[in-house]
Amino acid sequence: MPLPFNTLPPNLRIPLFYAEIDNSQASYFVNNNRALIIGQKLPAGTAPADVPVLVTSNDQAIAYFGRGSMLQRMVAAYRANDDFGELWCIPVDDLGAGVAATKTLTIGGPATAAGVIPLYLAGQRLQVGVAAADTDADIATAIAAAVNAAPDQPYTAVAAAEVVTLTARHKGLVGNDLDVRVAYLGQSGGEVLPAGVTVVIADGVAGAGNPDLTAAIAAMGDEPYDYIAVPWTDAASLDALKAEMNDATGRWSPLRMIYGHVFAAKVASHASLVTLGTGRNDPHATIFGFYNTPTPGYEIAASATAVAARSLNIDPARPLQTLPLTGVLQPPSGSRFTLQERNILAYGGIATLMVSGGYVRLERVITTYQKNAYDQTDPSFLNVTTVANLAYIVRFLRQRITQKFGRHKLAADGTAFGAGDAVVTPKVIRAELIAAYVELIGLGLVENLAAFTANLIVEINQNDPSRLDVLFAPDLVNELNIVALLVQFRQQYPAAQAA
Repeated sequence: MPLPFNTLPPNLRIPLFYAEIDNSQASYFVNNNRALIIGQKLPAGTAPADVPVLVTSNDQAIAYFGRGSMLQRMVAAYRANDDFGELWCIPVDDLGAGVAATKTLTIGGPATAAGVIPLYLAGQRLQVGVAAADTDADIATAIAAAVNAAPDQPYTAVAAAEVVTLTARHKGLVGNDLDVRVAYLGQSGGEVLPAGVTVVIADGVAGAGNPDLTAAIAAMGDEPYDYIAVPWTDAASLDALKAEMNDATGRWSPLRMIYGHVFAAKVASHASLVTLGTGRNDPHATIFGFYNTPTPGYEIAASATAVAARSLNIDPARPLQTLPLTGVLQPPSGSRFTLQERNILAYGGIATLMVSGGYVRLERVITTYQKNAYDQTDPSFLNVTTVANLAYIVRFLRQRITQKFGRHKLAADGTAFGAGDAVVTPKVIRAELIAAYVELIGLGLVENLAAFTANLIVEINQNDPSRLDVLFAPDLVNELNIVALLVQFRQQYPAAQAA
């Protein structure tokens, strides 16, 4: 009976004792998923564009991508929600031909009393001191000086008479969505304008021209990134990522098996979000929709990616609903989407957020996939947990098979080979897959062992005798999303029933 030695030669004559170490039966599956943020850097950042870099702290992000840059702020938002996970970044330069968005603040004065202007730029508060009798021009100059002295916020400022012009640090469409407001907390939160002072905010030049992602996507190579946060929601950027993630030749193809999921976010009106969501159809992308929050969409995307990564790394099948997003500011209560509006978004390819207990929280985390190839409604890839669970299961099985049977010979069922020989048959693989499925049940990822076993097919390919074909049909566990309670009350049960 030949034993399956890998390196010990059979023609030894020199005595006495030789030992070969074989770990094929000792290994186990380790799920170590990585996150990736792709975003724009400033020229001051030292990291080269379109090259992946491991980032362990916000201080590193400041040095690599420039303080106040989009990518640095995304890293800060990510780390506020996941301070442990492995995080990589790919910085990209602004499009050279792009246009930076501007906004204007027109100041009214003079101030009739001293006070503080609570100015919020993309959710970051600046407190601008105002003295009694300051003119509108004095106040505008003070605002511009305060903005330029705050390196973490996304604007530069210039004052001319009573007008302050804010220019986004980055060129591109994202600048159009950067929020500018005063007194976000309102009078109840202790924020009011100084007496006699008014601030009128208006859009200026529209930002244009997002970066071309071709080089950044190529830089991803075949490295696995399970959670990918991006700041852009324009069709060109999302289409480029969709092509990278696709099931035929991309990261989800059977020949690459890299997997991963893209997360983005958009702060816009309900109508704009419905248009955005219904125009997408990608099982490997999620777009969160929100309205009237000071926090920019790219920071929401980074925060949501971090929360999803932290939870799905623990359990890829567990729902993400109610998990809080640290650092994301709430919209004022009068401008939050209603339940009906959020339900419409969830049927239109947009993942929803809610406000509860003082936090913005994940609500229904879905993909943008809505229709099959025949344009018929298809909920098979609705939930993010479905694709996360499938990726986990395939990796679990790949590790199991390659570790135990990586250099085995293939024989037909019934072959009388020696015990311990490195030979495998369809029945052996079938038994191994059933054992693996039992372990997956124990992890709470799949169910219904009897039906799985009845549908499992393992056979040698008819045209290639070295190929084993397997039909593996797992019954995935489902999310608990809805509890529907019918309260059918009585004034009093009949005496016979009450007894």
